[in-house]
Amino acid sequence: MSQQPTTKRDFVADHVRTIPRSGIRDFFDIVQSMDNVVSLGIGEPGFVTPWHIREAAIFALEKGKTGYTSNFGLLKLRRSISRYVAENFRVEYDPNSEILVTVGVSEALDIALRAVINPGDEILYHEPCYVSYQPSVTLAHGIPRAIRTRAENNFALCAEDVAAAVTPRTKALMLNFPTNPTGATMTREELEKLARVCVENDLLVLSDEIYSELTFSGKHHSIAALPGMRERTIFLHGFSKAFAMTGFRIGYACAPAGLIEGMLRVHQYSMLCASIIAQEAAIEALDHGRADMEMMREQYRLRRNFIVKSFNEMGLKCHLPVGSFYSFPAIRSTGLTSREFSVQLLEQERVACVPGNAFGPGGEGHVRASFCSTMSDIEKAVERIGRFVQKRNR
Repeated sequence: MSQQPTTKRDFVADHVRTIPRSGIRDFFDIVQSMDNVVSLGIGEPGFVTPWHIREAAIFALEKGKTGYTSNFGLLKLRRSISRYVAENFRVEYDPNSEILVTVGVSEALDIALRAVINPGDEILYHEPCYVSYQPSVTLAHGIPRAIRTRAENNFALCAEDVAAAVTPRTKALMLNFPTNPTGATMTREELEKLARVCVENDLLVLSDEIYSELTFSGKHHSIAALPGMRERTIFLHGFSKAFAMTGFRIGYACAPAGLIEGMLRVHQYSMLCASIIAQEAAIEALDHGRADMEMMREQYRLRRNFIVKSFNEMGLKCHLPVGSFYSFPAIRSTGLTSREFSVQLLEQERVACVPGNAFGPGGEGHVRASFCSTMSDIEKAVERIGRFVQKRNR
């Protein structure tokens, strides 16, 4: 016997009610109910965290390191981050006041937005993009404004498009290069044009560079290292992708002291601090994990080359992603929408890809196919996708 509701009002906040559920997670609820599925869907490294990093976490437990740390995070870790960022991104940050350790880069992005947004501030971001960007702005009572990127430009962000999108209410620009889901990157010249737009319009930049180590050709450039940008950039990074440490949930933010202080005020009243065990593992990753990271990147490069070549050969036009571990083939030639393609592929061939529109309207006509699975799984998936496309084209 069901009870009658005892409340008359809906207690969920209006701005939360308008946020859609993640298109990725909704789709994979379906995947998990099926057998014999080859998944090219979730953005999870296809490697276990290297043993010496796991051992550092085990040793921390054995030493009884199970308490809180400073809200900022372990000073030893912040010093390691400072050295790593200076060496790899050519930007120097004071570990005492300009670095904050967070629970993954997702928390770093969330508290950065909550620290800087006043209700009604506009935040620009490029799209297709990671699914959390637009909702994160909305949750912080900002107004998200998407700037479309295009396949014919390899999904790079044009400075002219950013300049055209700026209004008197625009406060910040969010960047993610290399990009999830497209694998797009930006050259130094393109970033310099973008930096000029930011300086001319007095914009803050939140730069999510979580995939930077997974750059396959050329050199990754951080906008924070360009003239006039350090003081107006929050550099966001973490350990999940490059060091295969997704479950450790450890990230960090680097920025001028005033911005870090603002973020700390949100962090200390919500998350308090990142796990000390994860922080100890992160020190080991930064100090001794380069060889592991380079090995994984080389394996991803081989898998990328195979999957992109395969998509193009079967008639699904696919640009060569310069970074990340995602391919983003166009599927319009099949006559299906992104979701129709993904659902039918899953039902008929038991292969899971993510519909492109999960990453915003600009992703329609594509699917995201991760190449971080094992090569044998990728080969199996490609064979099944090719069979599916062939049947569609008869």
